[in-house]
Order: sequence, then C-alpha cells, then structure tokens
Amino acid sequence: MRISARADYAVRAALQLAASRDDGPLKAEAIADAQDIPHKFLESILNDMRRGGLVLSQRGGNGGYRLAKPAESISIADVIRVVEGPLVSVRGVRPPELSYTGPAESLLPLWIALRSNVREILEGVSLADVASAQLPAGVAALTDTPKAWVNP
Repeated sequence: MRISARADYAVRAALQLAASRDDGPLKAEAIADAQDIPHKFLESILNDMRRGGLVLSQRGGNGGYRLAKPAESISIADVIRVVEGPLVSVRGVRPPELSYTGPAESLLPLWIALRSNVREILEGVSLADVASAQLPAGVAALTDTPKAWVNP
C-alpha cells in the first residue's frame, strides 16, 4: 500500500485543525507553515475536505478552516477517502469488482484480506487519537516488533 503525498498532507492538516480546535479557525497559511505543506497544494486539499464535509471554511479577517465535527468522530480513513477515494484498489479497481482465474484465483481473497486489515486500522483510529498521541492498543501493539520499523 502506498500513502500519497496528498493523503499524508490531508491527514496532517486535519491533525493540525484537531490540535487547534479551541483556538478558532486556522488560516491555510498557518496550517501549511506548521506542517511544511506547499500552500497551493494544501488549498486544493482543504477544498476537497470541505466538499467532503470534514472541514468548514469561514471567510473574513477571523476566517479560516476548522473541523466540521469533533476530532473523535473523524477517522484517518475518512480523511484519506475524501482526498483519494477507496483505501485499497488494484489497478484503480475495488477488489470485489475483480476476478482472477487459474493459479491467480486465490489472489482476490488476499486483496480482500488486505483491504479488511487496512480498514480495521484506519477506521479504528480517530484524529483525536493521533493528535493526543493515544493510539488504540491494538494499533500501538503492531509497532512493538523491531521488524515493523525496518524495510526488508
């Protein structure tokens, strides 16, 4: 699985908004500076997030962006889906729409299992969890093995 720059930036921007929830709306420039995200790229991402119902925008001198609902009710999966679409696809197709034959036939259940595990993790972690550095125990446990931190 590959996390695109767009998805990474969107999650980081949402986390910045979650951490600043009590400070009022944040300007895109402030989010871009805080997270080292190219400003023009961030504007496009924030527009997608606004259209997807994750953020609200407010014009004017005191304007900016804020989360549309509590950080506890927005999962990392919600953010990624709004800016990228499905969490797991194969050649741009969702796994249930695929079919294989012969020795590749059991590849489909593998892709479905992968999608299930990705969903379980990303849907089970909220912006509030990450912003407070309190990952769910099951997710945190996955990082406990030394193999998790190295590339083969």
